[in-house]
Amino acid sequence: MAHFTDWLGRAERSSDLLSENLLKRVAATFDQEMPGMGAPLPALWHWCFFQDPVGGPSLGVDGHPQRGNFLPEADGRNRMWAGSRVEFIEPLQTGQHAVRSSKILHIEEKIGRSGKLLFVTVSHEYSQNGYVRVREQQDIVYREPTPPKLHSDEVIQHGQWNERITPTPTLLFRYSAATFNGHRIHYDLPYATDVEGYAGLVVHGPLIATLSLNAFIRANSDAKVRKFSFRNVRPLVLPDAFDVGGQVTAVGTASLWAGNRAGAAQLAQVEFD
Repeated sequence: MAHFTDWLGRAERSSDLLSENLLKRVAATFDQEMPGMGAPLPALWHWCFFQDPVGGPSLGVDGHPQRGNFLPEADGRNRMWAGSRVEFIEPLQTGQHAVRSSKILHIEEKIGRSGKLLFVTVSHEYSQNGYVRVREQQDIVYREPTPPKLHSDEVIQHGQWNERITPTPTLLFRYSAATFNGHRIHYDLPYATDVEGYAGLVVHGPLIATLSLNAFIRANSDAKVRKFSFRNVRPLVLPDAFDVGGQVTAVGTASLWAGNRAGAAQLAQVEFD
């Protein structure tokens, strides 16, 4: 553990142009209209930017950049995006440069039923013109190679709104391309099944979160999202369809979920005006 704590407080900075070309690709991925230049960036589309590319020799066997620079070394463990907490202060504006400032806030190793788990919490601040527009805390977990969880005891409900999603290899490929995510579980079926032990290609956690929040926005068109948080309960894999839905639980608060007959896969909360 002392070795891992060497990474506490590490920081990095990335800048990007919220460009028309990438916005077109993201919009096509979600079958949405592309926002015009200077318009607000749709919620959670910031995940498609600020990916600093590295060359092939700098990639690990899983397709992610090799660890040991910004993120701690955790060789031999599988990496997962466990969840995030996002605060929307003001929308990022398309067609402009923006900066992401990141810092490792917390590192903790635990022993679970699946073996050793390393939890890493990273803060991200997204700024334009010197003002922070979006804040996020992202939870990353590294687990020892073990069979992934297939079912959840948390049963999804029929909410005030529900949408059926049928994921396809094309959808996963396009989202991987838009986010420059090289993790092979999303597009390399032999790797996903034979190496990491999944039953099929894995649907990205942030993709599920974006589809879930999109469904909320369509059902609550007057709502202004202020905060959004999600946690992944278990993976969703192709070709299984899944539902995203939710309900307003109090004034300005809603619960969201995603899952299928095997139970909940992702649970989320929204705070809105």
